[in-house]
Amino acid sequence: MSDQAETVVIVGPCAAGKTTLRQGLETHGIQARVIAQEHSGIRGLWRKHQADYVIYLDVDLPAVHERGRPTFPAWLHNQQQQRLQEARDAADIYLDTTKHSINDVLRRVLSVISH
Repeated sequence: MSDQAETVVIVGPCAAGKTTLRQGLETHGIQARVIAQEHSGIRGLWRKHQADYVIYLDVDLPAVHERGRPTFPAWLHNQQQQRLQEARDAADIYLDTTKHSINDVLRRVLSVISH
């Protein structure tokens, strides 16, 4: 990494691990901001924050249920996926967190950012 701190925005559906990743990145000196794009009809909300990297974390619905949201509805998960399409397409880093631990996700993101 350069001497200047990297900045990232993190987007993804509910329960993908955005907040947890932000906390992990900040412990490594990386300025990270979680964008609540999944709750907004403004398609380019994530673009309002200039960052070195756009990180997209994805998760499937069964994993959302396992992560403490057992009644999270499929229609809302699908709606979030649609709202996030533009951010997903533009992401510098895409990770499906369904089968990865937060430590694995953090390690993978740090690996990309450090190169």
